[in-house]
Amino acid sequence: MSGDFLEQMASASRERVARARQACPEQSLMDRARSTSPAPTLRLSTRGFDLIAELKRRSPVLGVLAGEDGDEDASEGVRARVCGYAEAGAAAVSVLTEPSRFDGTLEHLQQSVQALAGRIPAMRKDFLVDPYQVYEARAAGAGGILVILRMLSSSQQRALIEACAELGMFALLEAFDEADLERAAELVEAYTRGRGGRGGGGSIRSSGNAASVLLVGVNCRDLGTLQVVPGRLEALAGRLPAGVPHVAESGVRSAEDAARLALAGYDVALVGGALMQSGDPGALARSLLAAGRAAVRRTCGSRSAG
Repeated sequence: MSGDFLEQMASASRERVARARQACPEQSLMDRARSTSPAPTLRLSTRGFDLIAELKRRSPVLGVLAGEDGDEDASEGVRARVCGYAEAGAAAVSVLTEPSRFDGTLEHLQQSVQALAGRIPAMRKDFLVDPYQVYEARAAGAGGILVILRMLSSSQQRALIEACAELGMFALLEAFDEADLERAAELVEAYTRGRGGRGGGGSIRSSGNAASVLLVGVNCRDLGTLQVVPGRLEALAGRLPAGVPHVAESGVRSAEDAARLALAGYDVALVGGALMQSGDPGALARSLLAAGRAAVRRTCGSRSAG
C-alpha cells in the first residue's frame, strides 16, 4: 500500500467537492443544513467507557465487509445494522461515506440517520477537506464528522471545526503520532480560547465547551501498509490532550482489547471491521462495552482503596 494513501484520498475528496458544488451551490446547501432538525447530542456514559460502532461496507485491508450479497447496500440492511448498534448501547454510529475505497455513500448516512430516529447521533467518516462536506453531513442528518489532522492544513482544520460548532456537531480529531497529538492539543486550546470570548490569538469561533464538540482519537494503523501497529494506542495515550474524550481507533477486536485500552485511559473505542465481520455484532458490541466498563470500575476501585 502506498505511503501516499492520505494524499490520494484528499485529492479524490477535493474532486468530489468540486463536482458537488456544481450540482448544488454552497449557499443552497448551507441553507438546507441549517434548517435540518438538530441531531441528537453525543452523550457518553458515566460508566467510563463507550463505543462508536461503524457501518463500513469495504476496507482497503480487509476487503468486502458487507457480505457477498451486498445486503448492506439496501436501506433495510443499513437499518438493521445501525439499529442493532444502538440497541447494544453504542454512543454513536460512524458511517463511511467515501466511495472509491470504502464503497460508502451519503445515502448510507441518510439511511442510518433515519433508522436511528434520534436515539444516538451518526458521524460522517470520510476524508474531509472542505467545510462544504460538513454542511453535506449536517444536511444528511449527521451529528458529527471525522477530521484527519495529518492530511489538512491548520486553516482547513479550523474551518472544519468552526463549521461543526456552528451546526451543533461534534468533531473527532484523528491523530497518528505525537506531532498530530500536539496539533490536536493546540486546536482544543484554541477552541477553549474562542469559547472564553477573548477572540484573536489563534482562537476558534466556538459555541459550547470543548468536551461537547471535540474528541481526540489515535488511529493505530501504519499509513504505509494500513496494518495495525501493536502498542501504538498505549504508547500515545499519555500524550492525549486533557479536557476532551479520548478515542481508540482501529485494532479493537475483542473484549480483552477493550479492557486493555480502557485501562490505558481511553474513554471510547471506534470499532468497524470487527463488528462488520462478526456473526453477532450486537453481542460483540455489548461484550466490548462490558469489558471496558469493568476495567474502569476495577481501576476506580483500586484508586479508592489506595
